[in-house]
Amino acid sequence: MNQTASKTTSNYAMTATFYMLGAQAMFAIVNFTYDVLTNPWNPMLEGEKLSSSSTVFWQYLIATAFILPLVFKIGLDKLKTRHPMLHEVRALASALGAQVFVFGFASGVPVWQMVGLLLTGPFFVLIGSVLFLGERLTTTRIAMSVIAFIGAFLIVGFGSDSFTAASFLPVMAAMFWSATTLISKFLSREETAETLTLSLVLLISINHAILGVGLLFLAFILPEGTLPATLTGGVDFSFPVGNALWWILLLALITAASQYLLWSAYKLADAAYLQPFDDLKLPINVLLGWILLSQVPTFWFWPGAALIVGASLYIAWREAK
Repeated sequence: MNQTASKTTSNYAMTATFYMLGAQAMFAIVNFTYDVLTNPWNPMLEGEKLSSSSTVFWQYLIATAFILPLVFKIGLDKLKTRHPMLHEVRALASALGAQVFVFGFASGVPVWQMVGLLLTGPFFVLIGSVLFLGERLTTTRIAMSVIAFIGAFLIVGFGSDSFTAASFLPVMAAMFWSATTLISKFLSREETAETLTLSLVLLISINHAILGVGLLFLAFILPEGTLPATLTGGVDFSFPVGNALWWILLLALITAASQYLLWSAYKLADAAYLQPFDDLKLPINVLLGWILLSQVPTFWFWPGAALIVGASLYIAWREAK
């Protein structure tokens, strides 16, 4: 009996690993598509550039339509909750993270810097878990967080040509997405993974629409040029046309597929087991950016990334024990 149970668990873990690897490959393609859609110099779009906010709005609206089979598979009855406002705040934080992240691409931050700095997210979660959820503050957590942020400073590249103020945008995105994770951890004490997944899927598109309308309002009342054109230009929510339409459809489809794979992976295996595979997003994205976008990382990227990934893997191993 024990051998059968062990074999079944091993099969689940292997399946979860494949799901996680597939999700990371999908996320890399999503990031490449962001670069195509928001950069006017990219010849693949033939000048039909979208603003970062319009890109994210259409991405998640169409992705929600693609992911409706998952919604019905989980069941609308799973939407019952005692914390509707917390679910809304969680979705808003996730939407803000996406808006800031794509704005980073539109501002010219290379994909290797975007993804490298995004890996600081788990350490914001650790800090937030101590401050807001009452979890233990251990020496290991402090040390690994310090090491990770040293790595982040190396990746940002202070004093080098690769450093701009926009280099901090992926760190801001990591902070917003960490807030989403922290609220999810709190809600998971009494709600199922299905409830958490379904509420986020359905609320995130609504929040992107709210943020888009808010940007339109700010662009209308503030003096011209106050807000960057890469953020507000073309935020009229008119349906994309030409090549931009096909890229948006691809982006939405891959977003839906990546979320399904990620949800399936976490349904089959623990987060501590999957963490090392989540860190594979870094080499996959760097390789894709190198091959397709000719974005070559600086020398200091490599030791910085090694510090962040090493700290993440070590703390995942310690937490698992």
